[in-house]
Formats: sequence, structure tokens, C-alpha cells
Amino acid sequence: MTHATLYQRDPLYVPRVAAVHDMCGYGKCSLTAAIPILSAAGCDVCPVPTALFSAHTLYKTYTFHDTTDILSAYLDAWKEENVDLDAVYSGFLGSPAQVDLVQRLYSEYPHALHLVDPVMGDGGKMYPTYTQELCDATKRLAVGADILMPNLTEASILTDTAYPGQNISDSQVDSILDALLDLGAHNVVLKGIDREDGTLRNYVATESGRSAEKIELVHEKLPYMIHGTGDTFASSLSGAVLAGKPLDEAAHIAGEFVRSAMESTRHQPHFEERGVSFELVLGELTRLVK
Repeated sequence: MTHATLYQRDPLYVPRVAAVHDMCGYGKCSLTAAIPILSAAGCDVCPVPTALFSAHTLYKTYTFHDTTDILSAYLDAWKEENVDLDAVYSGFLGSPAQVDLVQRLYSEYPHALHLVDPVMGDGGKMYPTYTQELCDATKRLAVGADILMPNLTEASILTDTAYPGQNISDSQVDSILDALLDLGAHNVVLKGIDREDGTLRNYVATESGRSAEKIELVHEKLPYMIHGTGDTFASSLSGAVLAGKPLDEAAHIAGEFVRSAMESTRHQPHFEERGVSFELVLGELTRLVK
């Protein structure tokens, strides 16, 4: 089974994507992943910075600045200049009020794809700057999402269920996929299932086929972990979709891109905390639109 193509790419046109994410000065994630990865896939990336960090939150020392107060005027200026968008790709948010700002973009650009990476936590825990109020607000973005891309921690938060760990059965996968689709998402990509067999699995399901017609995508698991792989996966998946690839193919491309980037990353100093060094493999995405 092959899933439908969500975006018909004109080879002479550069699609414009609002990337609603935080900006970290150090540690590869969020906008420092989204901007180069989507650009490599032939997209014009328009950042909407939801927070400013000196470094990501796995470092012992970091500063955090919530940008909510500046974003309404920021988007007003876009509207006044008749900026158009082909997709709204949201990730890490700085406050519950920013969910309203994402939904404002949905309202003002009704033709744009809704690409939602509900960045809230990992390993069964919320990220340090997140609150239950912010998680509850983030659930609203699942409604009408063209692609909802949670990891297992985020899927648990979205569906108000206990975190099951990474090693889950097929029946548990089915239950989670259906629960996420019940929130109102059109398509779901559930990422990061680890059955401790040397592979990682991601699953793709649609509102029409639901879990009964899910597609399982299996990738080699490397023997080390790196911060920022979730942002790298979601950004490359979004780029592949906007390159005109069907969703299941885009998810496979993203999984292989992350694996290639991780292989490159291991040769960099302090790689485990610094984040994914994908620069040397960006050509994999550029080839999608040549």
C-alpha cells in the first residue's frame, strides 16, 4: 500500500514553509535543524521563533526567553506584506498562548498543510520548560493535522495514557495510532519504537485506513543516542512531503536521513549532547527535488 501524495510539487516552484519552532544558539535542534534541512529539500523557510535558548535543555546551563509577546506583531507584518504560505510546520512552543498563534496561521492560510511535531518530551518525561497547561493546549493542534508526528512520550501525553516505554507490541501500536487519529489528525507518523532487536520502527497510519492499514518502516539502530534526532526526522519528513513524495515514502526517507546523519555525527566532538551533525548528508534531501 502506498499513501496519497499530500503536496503536488511544481519543479520550478519553491514552496514556502512557516517553521514555528524555538531557536537554540548551541546544540543542533529546532530551527537550527529545520532551516537547513527544509532548505536542502528545496523549501523557502520562514522562521517563527517561539523561544530563544542559549543551548538546548540537556545542557546543565542554558538561558530561556519566551517570545510570545512579539509574535502577534510579527505575524501582523507578514499579513500586511501579503506573505503566502504552503505549509505551517510547528514544533517546540514557548507558552500555551502560542497554540493560538499557530491556529491563527491555519486560519489565515487555509490552503497550507498543517505539519505538527508536538514537541513536549521524551523518555517518558516532559521537557523542563513545558507545563501541563502547555501540553493540554498543544493537543488542540492535533485537530485537522495533515501530519501528526509524535514520539511515544508525546503520544502518551496527547492521549492521556501512561507512557508504555519504547518496546511495545503491535496491538499497542494499533491502539496508540487509533487514539491519535481519534484526536482529529488526518495522518499520523508514530516514531521511535525500539524492540531491542537492533532496529527502530516508525509507523504511518491514515484516517481512512487507520491502524488496520498501517505501514511499518524499519531502520537500523545505531549503538548510541544523539539529541535532536526527533527534530531532524520531522524536518526531513516535512521536506520530503513538500518535495512531492507520498507520506510513507517521505517517512522512510526521513528515517534513513536520520540514520545517515547519525553515522556522520559520531565523528564530531561531544556529539552525544551537541546534536545531529547532518551537514555532510544534506545532499540526500537535495536530490529529492533535482
